[in-house]
Amino acid sequence: MRFRSELANRTAIVGIGATEFSKDSGRSEMSLAVECIAAALDDAGLAPEDVDGMAAYTIENNPDAEITRNLGIPGLRFFGRTHYGGGAACATVLQAAMAVVAGVADVVVCYRAMNERSQQRFGTGVQRLSPQPTAESAHFGWYAPFGLLTPAAWVAMFARRYMHEFGVSSDDFGRISVADRKHAATNPAAWFYGQPITLEDHRASRWIVDPLRLLDCCQESDGGVAVVVTSAERARDLRRPPVLVRAAAQAMAEDQHMMTSYYRDDITGLPEMGLVARQLWETSGLTPADVQTAVVYDHFTPFVLVQLEEFGFCGRGEAKDFVKNANLELGGGLPINTHGGQLGEAYIHGMNGIAEGVRQVRGTGVNQVPDVENVLVTAGTGVPTSGILLGRA
Repeated sequence: MRFRSELANRTAIVGIGATEFSKDSGRSEMSLAVECIAAALDDAGLAPEDVDGMAAYTIENNPDAEITRNLGIPGLRFFGRTHYGGGAACATVLQAAMAVVAGVADVVVCYRAMNERSQQRFGTGVQRLSPQPTAESAHFGWYAPFGLLTPAAWVAMFARRYMHEFGVSSDDFGRISVADRKHAATNPAAWFYGQPITLEDHRASRWIVDPLRLLDCCQESDGGVAVVVTSAERARDLRRPPVLVRAAAQAMAEDQHMMTSYYRDDITGLPEMGLVARQLWETSGLTPADVQTAVVYDHFTPFVLVQLEEFGFCGRGEAKDFVKNANLELGGGLPINTHGGQLGEAYIHGMNGIAEGVRQVRGTGVNQVPDVENVLVTAGTGVPTSGILLGRA
């Protein structure tokens, strides 16, 4: 199968905006959404009346109609939402790029704003789901009775098999945490600013679900992040240097389930992310060697290792060696999550990772990687997912 896209380098991210990241914002989610979107538009040098499109997640609680009213946006020609939680992160940019290239919209805002610590806690799992069966919820009945109630428990099943198959250790997972927290420690916007950890700290952190420790699991956060997408042509005349969307893709793989695809012949990979990877590389003409830094979705550390393999930065089962010797830290061969990731900065369902990708291409990252030409950003893992490649104009 060959992949072809008309989107390569035809759109750009021209503005990014964020609120403070906290554990108790003391504000409505709508207030967070309005703040981050207004900041992104200001960053781009655009006004609310320039916006005619919005792209978000199906789990977003802030309706675009209410946002337009609060921001004074006259109206929208495009509004779309993508399912599957954090898997929708980069898909919002894909939806925005498609709308712009198709002439359906000119300026599209992608956003995520939530009080995911103080108002709702995804980490508590599915206990509060309605008992009424639907096609969306029925699958929980296949494993919830056996105690698999939370995202950590769902991922633990994959992690244990991956460890068995390839000789991976808990320390290998810990190296992801150490790298992320090292970067967060020098990022004033990060919740864990000034709080690096060591591998010993990871080993000492309490068990959540064997083999996952506390420091293998992302945060629960309050906050909001938005990005603004327009055509590459219009982007040249705006306030910031344009960050081109070199490629964008979505994927779900055979026998896909929502974080519980246990029925495949092999559960040590992420074939949906592999399909994203093949689309991005082929449509952009780039290879892993062309990427200077990556923002790899890190809700749980084991899936960071698997993503490195699916994207071809190393072979199957080789990520445990690839992450050694600080290779993922600033100054290493492939620095990842230079903002601290969702383990260190905040868990905003991956939208803050897109913003960091933009900063790295602009050259304005707090932990700036030298001479960045291309950045890979990935979205949620274990679910139907998405990814983008961003590059310098």
